[in-house]
Amino acid sequence: MLRGSKVGLRARHEDDIPILRAELYDDVVNSSRSDSAPWRPIAPGSKDPRLIVDDTKEGSVKFSVVALEGDSLVGTASLWGIDNHNRSAHIGLGLRPSCRGKGYGSDVVAVLCHYGFVVLGLQRLQIETLSDNTAMLRSAERNGFVREGVLRSSAWVMGEFLDEVLLGLLAKDWKPDATS
Repeated sequence: MLRGSKVGLRARHEDDIPILRAELYDDVVNSSRSDSAPWRPIAPGSKDPRLIVDDTKEGSVKFSVVALEGDSLVGTASLWGIDNHNRSAHIGLGLRPSCRGKGYGSDVVAVLCHYGFVVLGLQRLQIETLSDNTAMLRSAERNGFVREGVLRSSAWVMGEFLDEVLLGLLAKDWKPDATS
């Protein structure tokens, strides 16, 4: 398990799936805001790639996030779009509604940075998030990410186009203890 100050990132367990389905993926608004594809229901027992981790698939690494205190499931985290040639990847995370606003997001970003820069040897990490997602913007900036641009009206979410903010962090600019 990869450890931060508040959370650990571990492999997805079978008993995580019903909780993630109910609290993250079955929430139409949350799912629509966090996924670039349109929402669709996921049947129980489905092998949907948003829930089931395929360890043989290259280009992404998915984790379940747990609170270090109590070992309860907090949400999901991933490095996706991993490009080994250019040594870059994208960060994504989703927190259960009851776990939001407790500083877990900043810690998840910090642990993903450690994984990307130290374990994988990447040069650049990138985050794209909706411009009104202040929690993610704050978590990214606390970890040293810099706003690099705005993608105007680039995300179709629940009947309207929204702006996305593009943030980047280079290995040379990363400070491992940025959130402390």
